[in-house]
Order: sequence, then C-alpha cells, then structure tokens
Amino acid sequence: MSQDIINEVYFLAYSVAMGIVITFVYDFILIARQMVKHNLFFVSLEDFLFWAACAVAVFYMLYEENNGILRWFAVFGAAFGMLLYKKIIGMHFVKLLSTLIKKEIHIICKITGFILKPFIWAIKKVAAFCGFVSKRVKKVWKYMKKKLTAFVKMLKMGLCKH
Repeated sequence: MSQDIINEVYFLAYSVAMGIVITFVYDFILIARQMVKHNLFFVSLEDFLFWAACAVAVFYMLYEENNGILRWFAVFGAAFGMLLYKKIIGMHFVKLLSTLIKKEIHIICKITGFILKPFIWAIKKVAAFCGFVSKRVKKVWKYMKKKLTAFVKMLKMGLCKH
C-alpha cells in the first residue's frame, strides 16, 4: 500500500477515536446531570461549553492530521465512532456508573451517620441542657426584674414622701 493511503486510514482511525472520546466525555456530563439535577439554563450552558470544546478539539485534530482541510470521511468517521460507542458501551455505561456512584454515596452517608451518631447524641444533650439552663436563667431574670422594679418603685415612693 502507498503511504498516502496508510495516512488516510490513520486519519480515519483518528476520526473514529475522536468520536468515541467525545461521546465518552459527554457520558460523564450525563452522569453528573443524574447526580445533581440541573435546570434548562445550566444544561444548555454545559452543552454549549462542551460542544465548543469539541469543536476546538476536532479543529486541532484536522489541523494536525490533515492540514486543516475538512474531509467528509473524517466527519462520517467521527459520527461512526460516536454511534459505535453508544451502541456498544454507552447504553449501559451511564446507567451503571450513575447507579454505582449513588450506591457509594448512600454507603458513605450511612457510615458517616454511624460514626457521627455519638457526637450528634452529645450535641443534643448539650443543647437540651443549655435549653434547661436558659429557661432557669430567664425565670431568675424575670423574678429579679420584678423584684428590682418593685424595689425601685418603693424607693421612689420613699424618696418622694420626704
């Protein structure tokens, strides 16, 4: 085979690999969207930034491999790589990985809750004691204020008589 044909085959292989990588990275965005719900604005912003980055990456690949010339078989190769990835791996990858991450988060929350249980119990006890003391202090304060007010009234009456 001539070197030109071998270079074209490599270029097609790079295009297919680029399609696979683009779809693989986008799957991580989909996983992140399943973990944290996004509104339409942030979904649109993520998609815009992702596809802008992909455009730069594809342009760089075209520039490096084919001197910046757009070849339609490269576009079809990238589309084929995307379709190949989605049909073979992508269908199950997002669902499997998001389920695993959710389970890991659930397990971490359970372990953290178990570890923090004594501290939470102690904090509740301290809060209850502080509430008890606060009620007593308020009662004493109210009583002292009442007595002080009565004393001030008596003092005023005593001073006003003389």
